[in-house]
Amino acid sequence: MSKQGKKFKVGLIRVLTCEDTEVLYSHQRQIMEKFPTLDVETRCIPDQPEGIHSPKLCEMAIPKIVDTAKAFRDVDMIIVSCADDPGVRQIREALPGIPVTGGGETTVALALRYGSKIGVLGITDYAPDAYKRLLEGKMILEKPEGVDSTLDLMIPEGRKQVIASGKKLKEKGAEVIALACTGMATIGVAKELEEATGLPVIDPVLAEGLFAYYESIRR
Repeated sequence: MSKQGKKFKVGLIRVLTCEDTEVLYSHQRQIMEKFPTLDVETRCIPDQPEGIHSPKLCEMAIPKIVDTAKAFRDVDMIIVSCADDPGVRQIREALPGIPVTGGGETTVALALRYGSKIGVLGITDYAPDAYKRLLEGKMILEKPEGVDSTLDLMIPEGRKQVIASGKKLKEKGAEVIALACTGMATIGVAKELEEATGLPVIDPVLAEGLFAYYESIRR
């Protein structure tokens, strides 16, 4: 809650174009359930039906993300709900004075609290920028078989492969699993991964929410 007694308002950007309200507002719901003093408004970018799962798609999305950020009114903070943190730097430049973060840098920051061997579980065969930049020499990367976009996570086989990849990360010595796709938060797989591996699992949507909550209480 802000000093003025109003809820801290967060503008949340989904990088997956989606008309299914259950999916579209899932990140908003998860954050507000855990952090009820936050008021989250969700917008999705246009013409990105598969979200972001390649450098080319990321490049295409950034101008849309910045435009979407500019469309929010009277928000106290902006979250780009994607582990790639696309457009975060550009929004900071375009909207100085408004705190901006993304799913990648927040997840990495929390993962480092739990160990020095970080299992990174995403949907690409490369790690998102924040993971590469902040986890140099500490990262073990794993990609679920047959999962190439966030849409693949929404079918039973995709979920099964996420769990199998989590177990592989544990076998390789991971001390904590940092999810590298917010689509894994959409399907709520973190708890199941923790039960299957016995490791802490950092959910990027809850990581974003935690950082927004911290920003709200320091004001």
